[in-house]
Amino acid sequence: MAEDILKIVNISKSFGNVNAVSCLNINVKEGEIYGFLGPNGAGKTTTLRICSGILKPDQGYVEIDGKEVGLDKVEFRKSMAYIPDRPYLYEKLTGWEYLNLISEIRGIINWEGKADYYLDFFELRDSINRLIEGYSHGMKQKLVIVSSILHSPKLLLIDEPMVGLDPKSSRKVRELFKKISSQGTALILSTHSLGVAEELSNKIGIINKGKLVAEGTMEELIEKSKTTDKDLETVFLKLTEESENG
Repeated sequence: MAEDILKIVNISKSFGNVNAVSCLNINVKEGEIYGFLGPNGAGKTTTLRICSGILKPDQGYVEIDGKEVGLDKVEFRKSMAYIPDRPYLYEKLTGWEYLNLISEIRGIINWEGKADYYLDFFELRDSINRLIEGYSHGMKQKLVIVSSILHSPKLLLIDEPMVGLDPKSSRKVRELFKKISSQGTALILSTHSLGVAEELSNKIGIINKGKLVAEGTMEELIEKSKTTDKDLETVFLKLTEESENG
């Protein structure tokens, strides 16, 4: 039986009078792709930042591979990687220097062969010795993805990975996510692209105003929404509207 790699236990986070996340509970198992959906401002990015150790919850806790997440914790970071919606990089480094830096920080040895494979996969080979400041947004996003998987994390936290990617690159990223999940990596994927979520996700959670309003497989969400339409957009809109009115 697959083990829980990510456990989000009763977390809440407020910013002033705004409750960004309220009593949220989510489990993601090894090899599972968890589609994390919600309207703008629903609390998705806040949740991922708490899971990555960037933000501290007001209550509750998060565990990654059995290790507690915290701003001052180190062990959990060895098991995970966070891919934000905007790639923040050291732009005065070349792409290769950046990968080398990340590998040194994480203590990864013999990473070059794996990096070469993914650079070819994403067609970054010709640009890898150029300064990152000259990269397009899509190239930066692909470089962040490569740097995030060099240590074979047990969990990937992903926030809008397709932003700025052309259709070919987007397809490559989807192929990669399927491949690494088949090898046991758990992924929690926050996206506004319902088509991507429907294609990739084994399980979907819908959050609205910081609260989990529905969770399950696509079939379970269709049943919960009590709609005759079987597309995720219709199901998503129905469930979020019900949470607004409920």
